[in-house]
Amino acid sequence: MSNRVTAPAATAAAEAPAGRPFRAPAPVPHSQPLGFASFIRTASRNPIEIWGTRAFKEPYIRGAWLGVPNIVVNDPAGIRHCLVENAKNYVMQPLRQRILRPLLRDGLLTAEGELWRRTRKAIAPIFTPRHISGFTEQMEARSVLFAENLAARSEGRTVDASHEMTLLTFDILQETLFSGDIASEPEGFARSTRDFLGSMGRVDPLDLLNAPAFLPRLRRLRGRKSMNFFRSLIAETIAKRREKIARDPDGTPHDLLTLLIKAEGLSNEEIEDNIITFIGAGHETTARSLAWTLYLLSQAPDERALVEKEIDEVLPTLTHPSQWADRLVHTKAAFEEAMRLYPPAPSLNRTALRADRVGDVDIPAGSTLLVMPWLVHRHEMLWDRPDHFIPARFLPENRDKIDRYQYLPFGVGPRVCIGASFAIQEGVIALALLLRHLRFDYDGRKPPEVVQRITVQPDGGLPMRLSRRR
Repeated sequence: MSNRVTAPAATAAAEAPAGRPFRAPAPVPHSQPLGFASFIRTASRNPIEIWGTRAFKEPYIRGAWLGVPNIVVNDPAGIRHCLVENAKNYVMQPLRQRILRPLLRDGLLTAEGELWRRTRKAIAPIFTPRHISGFTEQMEARSVLFAENLAARSEGRTVDASHEMTLLTFDILQETLFSGDIASEPEGFARSTRDFLGSMGRVDPLDLLNAPAFLPRLRRLRGRKSMNFFRSLIAETIAKRREKIARDPDGTPHDLLTLLIKAEGLSNEEIEDNIITFIGAGHETTARSLAWTLYLLSQAPDERALVEKEIDEVLPTLTHPSQWADRLVHTKAAFEEAMRLYPPAPSLNRTALRADRVGDVDIPAGSTLLVMPWLVHRHEMLWDRPDHFIPARFLPENRDKIDRYQYLPFGVGPRVCIGASFAIQEGVIALALLLRHLRFDYDGRKPPEVVQRITVQPDGGLPMRLSRRR
């Protein structure tokens, strides 16, 4: 698109002075358009660097790529129209599918049409409030154990918070998804998961050029071996659980895997695809959001003090972890603000089946619709000081000021993330138990460089020095 521009390294950022909000690092938008070759290089390396200043100021932007019209929609009313009111007119964009479908196959994130509707109907009962409430006890138990172990092995040392949060959410995932009952040693399974996730979300130049699928994508070829091994582990774990259900139905764990196997209408392959989707889209996104929250709190002492005070005073009064997300309002607000600044799903791209119109912009049939939480969440039209960490935006008394369609951490419309409530509960519980006794202080020589893969993540990790609060 002609409006896209390059961006240098992340902006310099220092800990916010008392009483002043912290400006979160991000690639710096530019005002000059990219040339063809420069666009390919930038989009392949870090897609969020392609956006220019117009994209953060205007409600709609029109452009084109390889002759296909591209329409960026930042206006909440336009987002509501396209992704909710007229959602049937917009299907998954081919570029997105070329990147994710070889990995996730027929999982809920990439399935379309009747397959998606059938899968969504089968899986929806698994994420009811009743089931999620039960999972919070497992989230609490694993988070307590993880925090204790982290303190014992790393107090006074610098750790990579991004890596540590991946370990924590993986631990929670193993417990809630498999009850620890996997067809591998936990360390081997964790290593396989890491290798698999490392191959996800990478844009290959051939994808951008709309090259035929039979041409090999070198970046994904490197991950094919780990993907095949990972899938074999998942298939073996499913078979093992089916045997257990047949042998001892009353003694079988009542976890996500059992619920998936018992769901009506899902084949073995579809169960496998959706487990991998939960791991890739759920575990990874929550881990990144937790790490970013720890980083942002470390740079905003006043905000961290509010969260710590709330945890100290409110947490002891709560009787069940399912209450925490509603009662720990400052903790939840910090987590939600982190997801605004670093959205778990930075792009929601579609292709228009038929011509449409939003605002004063025509959307031709076959054009690409770009709804980018990365842009919407930092848009000057929608937010006061959009680049700053201000959790108070998400406190209960302020929440009504945020339009439903200007905050999209879990997407929107029929394809909204089915595990959104699960992720919020997990994030608040994990943060509360980490910060109850521990403090994380950023220890990098420069601000983290922000890159887009399947999620928005810190390139090279988040070095943070760990100490005990009490």
